[in-house]
Amino acid sequence: MTIQQSIIKGIQDAFQSIFNTEIDTELSLAPTRKEFEGTYTFVVFPYLKLSKTSPENTAKLIGDFLVENVDEVADFNVVKGFLNLVLNQQSWLSIFSKIYQKPNWGELPSNGQKVMVEYSSPNTNKPLHLGHLRNNFLGYSVAEILKANGYEVIKANLVNDRGIHICKSMVAYQHFGNGETPESSGLKGDHLAGKYYVLFDKEYKRQIDDLKTSGQSEEEAKKNAPILLEAQDMLRKWEAGDPEVVALWKQMNEWVYEGFDETYRKMGVDFDKFYYESDTYLLGKDIVEEGLQKGVFFKKENGSVWVDLTDEGLDEKLVLRGDGTSVYITQDMGTADLKYKDFHIDKSVYVVGNEQDYHFDVLFKIMQKLGRPYGPGLYHLSYGMVDLPSGKMKSREGTVVDADDLIQEMIETAERHTKELGKIEGFTEEQAKELYGILGLGALKFFLLKVDPKKRMLFNPQESIEFQGFTGPFIQYSHARIASILRKADQIGVDYKNLDFSTIKHVEDSESSLIFLLNDFEKKIKLAGDEYSPSIISQYLFDLAKEYNRFYADLPIFSEENPNVVTFRVALSELTAKTIKKGMSLLGIQVPERM
Repeated sequence: MTIQQSIIKGIQDAFQSIFNTEIDTELSLAPTRKEFEGTYTFVVFPYLKLSKTSPENTAKLIGDFLVENVDEVADFNVVKGFLNLVLNQQSWLSIFSKIYQKPNWGELPSNGQKVMVEYSSPNTNKPLHLGHLRNNFLGYSVAEILKANGYEVIKANLVNDRGIHICKSMVAYQHFGNGETPESSGLKGDHLAGKYYVLFDKEYKRQIDDLKTSGQSEEEAKKNAPILLEAQDMLRKWEAGDPEVVALWKQMNEWVYEGFDETYRKMGVDFDKFYYESDTYLLGKDIVEEGLQKGVFFKKENGSVWVDLTDEGLDEKLVLRGDGTSVYITQDMGTADLKYKDFHIDKSVYVVGNEQDYHFDVLFKIMQKLGRPYGPGLYHLSYGMVDLPSGKMKSREGTVVDADDLIQEMIETAERHTKELGKIEGFTEEQAKELYGILGLGALKFFLLKVDPKKRMLFNPQESIEFQGFTGPFIQYSHARIASILRKADQIGVDYKNLDFSTIKHVEDSESSLIFLLNDFEKKIKLAGDEYSPSIISQYLFDLAKEYNRFYADLPIFSEENPNVVTFRVALSELTAKTIKKGMSLLGIQVPERM
């Protein structure tokens, strides 16, 4: 039984003993606010009907009972209807002893369930950009958090490698490429494809203007521009398997994949399974037939097939056109079944921007109506867009903030900032370069993950790299500081790995505050997994780093006279470093051992 469980049982016993009543609702304890003495707070207001006395008296009677009957409670104070409980010294040591000696700290036991997290989902006509960074970092982090929650996790990437947008890059390459390759141009393959996507748009706009000059309306000109008609024709040829078109498609996609792989390596994200839209775009038609037979779908006079979701608060949704061709939802139904066939997953998390909220709402309701076993486990991790101080981004106009460029810029900013602060004394050039990479990427990831995924956000590169405040580098620097303490402890022979807890007689306030936060780590992992929210881990790590810095400022470590206390404080430092390292790894962020 944990200390919290012991206190809750004590409160239930108090109601039975003092007020002759049983509490059948689930009790909860909150952390005591900083300005009051105590560790846990019990709010009595909801229970005054049972106690039939004032809030203050109810709290005092329960407090007296707990001090008398619950070993962990040493004292209490009452602020109106808030009962603040003070734990005894032995309780703090008991908590610390359990978590310090716990194997696999920060890993919850296996729950026997499989979950697929699908993220990234790039188009093969352009390089990854700032929006993709938030997507990739979210997907990777949620996958790591779910692993820590005991799931078997499959990281998946559904690549959008077909369609009119891909053909636009291909047509422009045919017109303007002159046989250019990544090698001959010095460009990464994904950047090369993106270059022709932008060139297509420029040529398309020029042709529209020409057609308008010759008397066509803007709407007519947009439909009749020769380069667009070429792209549409190319898509038809691709679907018919035209050898020349397919060969160009394969060549340009290979260039793009090489470019993507390099960017993924820089980002520090990976995948267990790739799906390609060129393999999945014809899936789902058999499900439409199944849905018609089950009465989930219905057919209109023109032969098109629909689902009626008005009873679900939505509307009617097309699932197959009258000519028998698919829409996006058709292939998404097929791909959902394919994922289950491949892995027999219990849950499937789609990391996709919030502009697709309606689409996924429809998809999930359809799969549940069809009785899919994985239906209840479908989840859309909907996230808000990322803006820059300079405004919105548009791929086709070439105004996107490229992921590779931004990562490089963050590393260079980290280098500049670190040199200014003189934090690389004694580093070789190679060690310094590695540090800049760890800090730059850590700053970028932390800034994009610390905000609740659902919120739209503004990314400020300069703010993200600061060594103070709610930033990745602040937490990384805190870890490096503790690593330095541990190196010194090893040098002078402090045996903190074999701490004898019976030698510690008193725990200071800043030590107990740190232990309290450390004890919360696995609860935060559980909460972050339940809510698919890395921002919970980000906030926790910031609070932990702040609390450690307060402990470090308040109490001496190596200048403490009692050697047992020195050993205890080093052990407390070690568990803090271990927790920061594990927590940051859940965000996909490395921590330096020295700075």
